[in-house]
Amino acid sequence: QVQLVESGGGLVQAGGSLRLSCAASGRTFRSYAMGWFRQAPGKERECVAAISWNGGITYYADSVKGRFTISRDNAKNTVYLQMNSLKPEDTAEYYCAADSAPGNKVATIDRDEYDYWGQGTQVTVSS
Repeated sequence: QVQLVESGGGLVQAGGSLRLSCAASGRTFRSYAMGWFRQAPGKERECVAAISWNGGITYYADSVKGRFTISRDNAKNTVYLQMNSLKPEDTAEYYCAADSAPGNKVATIDRDEYDYWGQGTQVTVSS
């Protein structure tokens, strides 16, 4: 069983920054692919960033490319999402997800590949 706990959300003005953290349980965290997803009211949950098991491969949605950075610290069982130059359209509930299938996992944007999800953290960007 893997537990994911997000933190770092909040209210920020447009142009500001936030850093989300996701602390994971699980002895084999270092083999997981990890992703950050977001869901705004009335919209589907979308992948904004994903990272492979060793951090060597990352993926970003076009809407956040150049502004968001995903990273991980396998020694701390933690994945991060640094969000800069935030826009009102970034307002959403942000979720951390883990692909814990056996083997060293590459980054994936496919929501169905992720088998564990956090409870979410709200990010609100005011204009």
